Amino acid sequence: MVELKTDPSIDAMREAGRVVARALAAVREAAAVGVRLRDLDEVARQVLKDAGATSPFLHYHPGFAPVPFPATLCASVNDAIVHGIPGEYRLRDGDLLSADFGALLDGWAGDSAISFVVGTPRPEDVRLIETAERALEAGIAAAVVGNRIGDIAHAIGTVCRSAGYGIPDGFGGHGIGRRMHEDPAVPNEGRPGRGMVLRHGMVLAIEPMLIANGRDDYHAAPDGWTLRTNDGSRAAHAEHTVAITDDGPRVLTAL
Repeated sequence: MVELKTDPSIDAMREAGRVVARALAAVREAAAVGVRLRDLDEVARQVLKDAGATSPFLHYHPGFAPVPFPATLCASVNDAIVHGIPGEYRLRDGDLLSADFGALLDGWAGDSAISFVVGTPRPEDVRLIETAERALEAGIAAAVVGNRIGDIAHAIGTVCRSAGYGIPDGFGGHGIGRRMHEDPAVPNEGRPGRGMVLRHGMVLAIEPMLIANGRDDYHAAPDGWTLRTNDGSRAAHAEHTVAITDDGPRVLTAL
């Protein structure tokens, strides 16, 4: 069931989105060669605490995971696509880091992700990240009243495939509101003109994930959470929480 949010509810979700944006900005600023991923999680936790918000990630336990998620931040490095657990790993020069973060504030959720290179970037990583961001922009541009979920999926998939990248099979965006994951599912590839019609008040987390080798396969790491590319190819992830409105898409997790 899809809940249509009122305009005041969307405004409240914007405040949760601001917390998410501030946390990701703080994580990006703190990420440097030698910094532990666990330290970045602490940075994000402090932003939550200062805002009076809580984490929808911490202790989240979906059916596929062997244990609840132990952190507030997903920190996925290099060949990790999503769901990386921030532990003792220290960032190295040239690492590609995808940071995914959520916040709950006054009963409403926000969810966003960024990817960036720590230290000296490789041109191929820059291209991968820029394509993920362009795919996100294309998906947002298609998130207008009267379009369908398939239009968002097609816009994202077209950008990814035309650049030669893979799309992790079975993973994509989702509805969001009182809970981090709500209906509907928002695939990262699909046929235009198909699926649910977009209406004023729908709020979606749109999140392209790209694999550099052009393949769609991956595997779960021994921790049961981290998804990794099968051949060690690098991956990138970009995400915003977006409200569908009669005035066009409203990005709720922008700074």
